[in-house]
Amino acid sequence: MEVKLEKRFPLAVDADRAWLVLRDVRAVAASMPGAEIAEQVDTNRYKGTVKVKVGPATANFGGDVQLLEIDPSARRLRISAAGADRGGSSASMDLTASLEIVDQERSVLVGSAHVIVNGKFAQFGGRLIGQVSDVVLAQFANNFAAAAAALPRPSAASASNERQATGATAPRKTELSAVGILWSVVKNWVLALFGKRA
Repeated sequence: MEVKLEKRFPLAVDADRAWLVLRDVRAVAASMPGAEIAEQVDTNRYKGTVKVKVGPATANFGGDVQLLEIDPSARRLRISAAGADRGGSSASMDLTASLEIVDQERSVLVGSAHVIVNGKFAQFGGRLIGQVSDVVLAQFANNFAAAAAALPRPSAASASNERQATGATAPRKTELSAVGILWSVVKNWVLALFGKRA
């Protein structure tokens, strides 16, 4: 099953600090609920895990992340990721993320992803996967914005020095809870249902 995602997340943080987080694959992973970079293989390749909890059961996806492109002038990053769990499910993703400047205090995180899901998770269907993605990505955007806002404002010199370490503060890690996601999906469906009748 293939799913295409196009998302825009307004951020209450300037593009310079947001870029310091976006260009750091480890900081990006730390913002995603349940995700973690376990090992850096070389300059552009990493090994990571995603932990998903469904009630008392927990599934761990292990896989590879590759940095395909980083463009500081456009504040754009492109990565690919692929992974599988022991239950036979697998997923791959090609993601392009960039930042747009709104003003000195605000920016917009723009993402475009092509996701392929195989195995038992593909049985949920594209619509449900899309709704679940909305909830997960909203959590990610909140964590990402918090990590960027926690950074000191860079000076003009340090903002242009792309070799400087980010020092991004990783947000508090949380598991990706399918129960919580399912509740959010159901709640949004009910609100939409009553909204249409109103």
